[in-house]
Amino acid sequence: MFIFNVKVNGSKIFKNFFIVVTILILCILAICTYRVFNGANKSYSCINKNKICDISAKNYTNILKAVHDDIDSYVGVKIHFTGYIYRLLDFTDNQFVLARDMIISSDFQTVVVGFLCECDTIKDFNNNSWVEITGEITKGDYHGDMPIIKVTEIKGCNPPSEDLVYPPDESYIPTNGIV
Repeated sequence: MFIFNVKVNGSKIFKNFFIVVTILILCILAICTYRVFNGANKSYSCINKNKICDISAKNYTNILKAVHDDIDSYVGVKIHFTGYIYRLLDFTDNQFVLARDMIISSDFQTVVVGFLCECDTIKDFNNNSWVEITGEITKGDYHGDMPIIKVTEIKGCNPPSEDLVYPPDESYIPTNGIV
């Protein structure tokens, strides 16, 4: 028969526990810092100026917000997306908003959101008609600095099956905000 006498040193256990918890907290902090500073560049990588960025209903408002928050980073980017023509009274003849309806409440109340666009052939299209455009983001002025899409190609299309968009999701990370 063997008898073991084990002494437990409380101060060593506390020190080891404290070290493990401290390392765990530092790892979590490092991961969060990495995601904040590096994740913003990868979330909506529409920055490649050599190819056309395709905007869908799923990433529409995230990209719209990112471009509005940091116009200078997106100038020159070519984009392609679908929406309906929405005009305001103070627009010039070649200006329109390529709009989508964004759901803002649980009872499906919506607001119009979209990019301000400029196109010389827009006169051929009626209000609320659906179009598909390709264009380049520029920096312009409409009641302050605003991204304006210079349309290079426009054609009529049918409304998409997913015509509503949702507010920016929790994966959206501002690219120019103070953290």
